[in-house]
Amino acid sequence: MNDSGEASHAGHSHGGVTHGDATHGGSGHGGSGHSHAGHSHGSANRSRLSIAIAIVAVVLVIEVIGGLLSGSLSLFADAGHMLSDLTGLIVALVATIIAARPATDSQTFGHRRSEVFAAFINAAILLVVVAFVAVEAVQRLIDPGTQDVQASLMLIVGAIGAIANTAALLVLRGGSKTSINMRGAYLEVLGDLIGSGAVIVAGIVILFTGFERADAIASLAIASLIFPRALSLLRDVVRVLSQGTPRGTDVALIRIHVLDKPGVVSIHDVHVWSITPGSNVFSAHVVCEPRVFTEGRTDQLLDSLTECLSRHFDVEHSTFQLEPAEHADHEVEQHR
Repeated sequence: MNDSGEASHAGHSHGGVTHGDATHGGSGHGGSGHSHAGHSHGSANRSRLSIAIAIVAVVLVIEVIGGLLSGSLSLFADAGHMLSDLTGLIVALVATIIAARPATDSQTFGHRRSEVFAAFINAAILLVVVAFVAVEAVQRLIDPGTQDVQASLMLIVGAIGAIANTAALLVLRGGSKTSINMRGAYLEVLGDLIGSGAVIVAGIVILFTGFERADAIASLAIASLIFPRALSLLRDVVRVLSQGTPRGTDVALIRIHVLDKPGVVSIHDVHVWSITPGSNVFSAHVVCEPRVFTEGRTDQLLDSLTECLSRHFDVEHSTFQLEPAEHADHEVEQHR
């Protein structure tokens, strides 16, 4: 009895793994479509990033020259932010190229996790820039110095920056919902747009009131607006790298769905994590009634489980190990 149970377990466990892999790629034509769609998304994101890099680089040069000529701290602050964004965008572009490489025996999930590392670098750069801008702005508020700020030039450069950043934002928006890497790039350019808006407002205030501390206040506003976005991106990175449960995924509800399937007795060793946000992975051991094996219903159960995980919980890749009760009873370790 034990031997037959073990043989049955091994056979159906293998079936579960095979089915999980097939589900990830789809069956037959579905797998090709998924691969083609992923390739198309990667190519589109690389094009978006290349265009955004060109726009940001041009605006960066304009803001540096404008800051030198006008004496505006907010322009320098925004230029510093754009420098970090330019670096982040280049890193993001490199990450999309690396992420497109196929899976290998040493990288069985492929290289998509590189997007998460790129997002971490982006978040770190943003936090450093926020700290620098905040310190400089406070120092300027305390001691504004004697240098005059040319408000008219500030307005011109700020308007150019706002137009260019809006264009870059529209270019990146399409990929920001499907990739954490693209989301990081999108947030950086959004910060640039906000910065340009702050420069414009400060320029108007100085032009009409002569209150030059408005320039330092605008710089401080830029830092305060970027900070929560950088933290949000960093939290997502930490969640992925620590293999935490994906945001919005209810593990208890997944258990209920699985236990509701006919023939399922219990479920253990449940694991849910993300390769990158939007690419969720699930694995579990499912204890089944004997009739599931004797009646040859394992394929039907696997189809039902994987479809449930994909449809209701947005799980891209799921693997189930189907077990008879006698095998589950002598497993060394079970995770509840």
